[in-house]
Amino acid sequence: MKTTLQITSCPTCRSTKIRRVRKKLTRNYRGQEYTVPAVEYYECPSCGEHVYDRDAMRKIESYSPAFAHKRVASKKSLATAA
Repeated sequence: MKTTLQITSCPTCRSTKIRRVRKKLTRNYRGQEYTVPAVEYYECPSCGEHVYDRDAMRKIESYSPAFAHKRVASKKSLATAA
């Protein structure tokens, strides 16, 4: 059974205005810009805090150049196992 993160107050400012949103994230890693489409996470309009659950973090990592070496290594190990 999949459990989803349920947040009712911001962990930073304790505001109850925090809401689950779905947005495109654009980030920069060592000068290389990358975009992650349709990421679901919690965003606090009071302080700007973002809270990501495990699925959101996995999606971000799958697009991030910081984790590209892990994707390549994983594909290689799958290819040799086949």
